[in-house]
Amino acid sequence: MTKPWEAERVVDPELARRLIRAQAPGIAAEQIELLGAGWDNTVYRVDGEWVFRFPRREIGARLIAIELAILPRIAGRLPAPIPNPVWAGEPTPDFPWPFAGYRYLPGEPASHLDLDDETRVALAEPLGQFLAALHALPIAELVALGLPPDTLGRFDLDRRIPQAQEQLDRALHLGLISSLEPYLPLMEGLPRGPRPTCLVHGDFYARHLLLCDRRLCGMIDWGDLHAGDPAVDLMVLAAFLPACARPAFLASYGPIEDETLRLARFRALYHTLALLLYAHDLGDAPLLREARRALGYLS
Repeated sequence: MTKPWEAERVVDPELARRLIRAQAPGIAAEQIELLGAGWDNTVYRVDGEWVFRFPRREIGARLIAIELAILPRIAGRLPAPIPNPVWAGEPTPDFPWPFAGYRYLPGEPASHLDLDDETRVALAEPLGQFLAALHALPIAELVALGLPPDTLGRFDLDRRIPQAQEQLDRALHLGLISSLEPYLPLMEGLPRGPRPTCLVHGDFYARHLLLCDRRLCGMIDWGDLHAGDPAVDLMVLAAFLPACARPAFLASYGPIEDETLRLARFRALYHTLALLLYAHDLGDAPLLREARRALGYLS
């Protein structure tokens, strides 16, 4: 069965070099270093100064287009650095989709580090400040530029709850969890009906948090940016922070209604299960460790 993270097209270093040299004048592209390959993009660090992202799937091309349109409008309005596109690559006969180049942001993804609870507690306040600023940005001007709604139905509960149950069953079958019982309450009594809408990152979790000396120094991978439910991002409160860190997060973010918290916990479960299975299938030990830790916070 085809997995959703399997690539339709992979840009190897030589193709990346050709595309960059043809469309980014002044970049020699002598050094091409693979930074990572996620569901949607293959990412290279170029000459130590630049990062270029090449879609792996057609949907990734649409996400790159969103970044190119929106990130320049918000990059200077947030309390931590985010990528700001400098180069917008066009499709060519060698590669069918747009791609993007950014200044390299220093830091290491939090998922690569085995962060203890004390470090996560220290991150609670800056994470709350970052999301408070992001969620407060006016979105009318961004919608006019192409900011989409939630086209994936992240809180289409009639669809997502059965999918979460299937993910739980698979995780249990693979021995990645020992019981379903701790997680079943997270799928019960969820609120339905109209919800608030704000600007959300859309994939706010450990792999996209950049840390320098274990302090927040950037937020990357904005392809899922959309006008949506704040609970989508607030899953970080449930899946990345231990319970003892949550007062500090709430003090900097502001009060959160109980309905939003319940949806955030469900989103954290759904997302973390997908991450757990993805990391298992790819043999990504650090990401698997982070997913297991997140499930521990949720149980």
